[in-house]
Formats: sequence, structure tokens, C-alpha cells
Amino acid sequence: MKQRSWGDAIFKNITLFFSLSIFVLTAWIGWELYKNSHLSMQKFGFSFLWSQVWDPVQEQYGALPFVFGTLVSSFLAIAIALPLGLGVAIFLYELAPPKIGNVIAFLTELLAAIPSVVYGLIGVFVLVPIMRKAGAPYGVGMLTASIVLAVMILPFIATISREIFKTVPQTLKESAMALGATRWEVLKLITIPFSFSGILGSVFLALGRALGETMAVTMVIGNRPEIKWSLFEPGYTMAAVIANEFTEATSDLYVQTLIQVGLVLFGITIIVNGIARLLIYKVSQKGEVVA
Repeated sequence: MKQRSWGDAIFKNITLFFSLSIFVLTAWIGWELYKNSHLSMQKFGFSFLWSQVWDPVQEQYGALPFVFGTLVSSFLAIAIALPLGLGVAIFLYELAPPKIGNVIAFLTELLAAIPSVVYGLIGVFVLVPIMRKAGAPYGVGMLTASIVLAVMILPFIATISREIFKTVPQTLKESAMALGATRWEVLKLITIPFSFSGILGSVFLALGRALGETMAVTMVIGNRPEIKWSLFEPGYTMAAVIANEFTEATSDLYVQTLIQVGLVLFGITIIVNGIARLLIYKVSQKGEVVA
């Protein structure tokens, strides 16, 4: 019995160490990004976040075009993927026969396993020509990148929303149907309101994925450091500028400016994913209390 207690204690401490190492690793990454971008911070300060000039020749840098491109492409992708992903989740949970539902669920999850460079190639050879025929001047641009991102994040919204729907207590649904509610009314009045926080959490997780996407977006967004309000115009993202220009950076200031862009992206991603985890935890606890 004593040996078993020692074994349990050792196992607990080892797993606790592994868990705490995640915090240490995250803090270490943030510190390294901060430490290696001090030249850029000293020269540009907070104006780096709202300056639109990106001129490596004159060593004048501003991150606003990249922040703008990242946020616009990501939120537009969410606007496209949310109704599609939610529709898939509702169909799989409420309407699909088990055999068909399992096949569709497998294919939906398979979309998340496709490498981003493959999405980029599909975007270049399939979507870009379609956008040109639709009247877009370049084919590449903000809307093209957003559509590619929407396809990439759709599995996150669909899969997580479906799992959240499963946390809805069956007694609530059966009670509503016993009172004469239709399947649509149960979905509208019971399932979706009960699962709202979880659905929102899936959206934030998908948003975090979209914010950090690099290769697929780089291949279809146009990579122009300008702020244009037309969705058909080329844009740029934080991840794309790091991927494109890091190997070409010839000065310490240039390198550290790109690292500072990475630091901004790192901070945004942590905040978004933290909110998502909190919301998913909230809905899971809600389901346990009601049950």
C-alpha cells in the first residue's frame, strides 16, 4: 500500500511538472521574442503598431498594414466559415443518419489534416483564376485569402460545435418536444442557446488558427504592404511578411522589426485562444450542473 502511495505521488508530480512546463515554454517564447526585438521597440515604440510605412531601404517600419490584413482576412474567413460550419454541425447532430453522418464527419475532420501549402496551391490554380473571371483585377487579394482560410478553419467550427451540442441534456430536449415543440424549435430554443458559449469558443479557436496561418495566405493574398478597403485588392498579413522577408533581412533593425511583428502576432493568438478555452470550459461546466 505504501509503495502504491509513493507511485501515485511520483506519477502526480511528473505530470504536474509536464503541465507547468507548458507555462514555462510559453513564457520563454514570449521573452525571447521580446528580447530579440528591443532595437525595433526603442526606435519606433508604440507608433510601430499604427504606422503604415514599410520601407526596408530607409529602415522605416510600421506594422499597421500587416495587422489590418491579418484581422480583416481572419474575421472575413470567420464570417464565411461560421454559417457553413454551424450548418454542418447541426446536420451531423440532428438530421444525418448515422452511416452518412460518420462519413461526412470523417471528411470534415480530414480537411483539418490537409497541409496548408496544398490549400495554397489549390487557391493559386483553382480559386485565383475564378476570381479573375469574376472581375477581380488580380485574382489574388484579401477575399481570395479569406475564402481559402474559411475552408481551412471550417473543420474546427463544425467538429467542436457538434461535440458541444452533445453536452445539451437530453431531458431538456425531450421536455420541449413533449410540450409540442418541433425539431427546429428545439434546436432554436434549447440546443443553440445552451451551446452558445461553446460555439463562440469554437469560433475563437478557428480565429486563432486563421490569425497564424502562413503559407496558404502568403500564396494568395498578394503580399502588398498597403491598406486597401477593397476586398479584391492585394494585402499582407503578419505571418506572411515574416515568412517572406526574414531570410532577406540584412540589418539588425530589419530582423528585430520582423521579430516584433511575430511578438504582436504571438500576443494576439494567446489572447484569442485563452478566451476560447475559457468559453468551452464554461459551457462544459454548465452542462454538468444542469445534468
